Amino acid sequence: MLERAAAALRAHRPAEAEQLAAEILKANRTDGAAISILAHALIAQNRAAEAIPHLEKAVRRADDPGLATLLGAALGAAGQRAEAIDQLRRTAARRPPFAPAVQELAGQLSAAGRNEEAIRAVEEALAILPGQIELELVLARLHMVCNRRGTARTILAKLREAAPGRTDISIELARAMMLDGEYAAASDIYRHALGLNPDDALTRAELATCLLEMGERDAGEAALRRAVQGRPQLLGRAAHALAVSSHGRFFFRPSALQKFLQRDSG
Repeated sequence: MLERAAAALRAHRPAEAEQLAAEILKANRTDGAAISILAHALIAQNRAAEAIPHLEKAVRRADDPGLATLLGAALGAAGQRAEAIDQLRRTAARRPPFAPAVQELAGQLSAAGRNEEAIRAVEEALAILPGQIELELVLARLHMVCNRRGTARTILAKLREAAPGRTDISIELARAMMLDGEYAAASDIYRHALGLNPDDALTRAELATCLLEMGERDAGEAALRRAVQGRPQLLGRAAHALAVSSHGRFFFRPSALQKFLQRDSG
């Protein structure tokens, strides 16, 4: 049943995962794996507040940094950011640092607009855990948020050499290149990433931005149409790409934009 619950969670069926995890906990209230699945399932359904009591009891019972980190994430998702940061600071202070707790702490601090604190937290952890790719990637993203693209690009280029198969690292580097006006180099990376994952709509939208800036208007608009197909949440991203591009378009009405993007690309 635990395997079925985990599989449901991975398959983005949180309601099913919640039900299965709850059945397990009826028989064993202290099953840490079931508590973790239940909490993840509740957070995925925007019910993080319901996950907090389960996690608090589990953290009091056992010294489990994974559950303690998940408690911090649940507190943040429930709008209790100060409590989340306090919880995550305690978990991240372990020696050696628990890297997922540092990542979550950095995310919560950044969401609160405290990016410099987030950078310091990650750098302190990296001083003890050098070479942690996930933490280095978080650090690069934080520098991007602070508009220090040069620093971010240096980190990302090093990470790409260390982990050439990580498309998420390559995509972050391409975003930095795009912001620096290196559209052709960025588009090459985006095309490679889409060859590995054609359903990555956000990457396709960013490729479209590069194509529009390079003057390849038809190809850029076709890429945008494919990106937003069946994904209305990306209409705003498409509108921005079209409006800010030197070779784009501007629409006064959302309905006109939607009609334009739904038009047959042929």
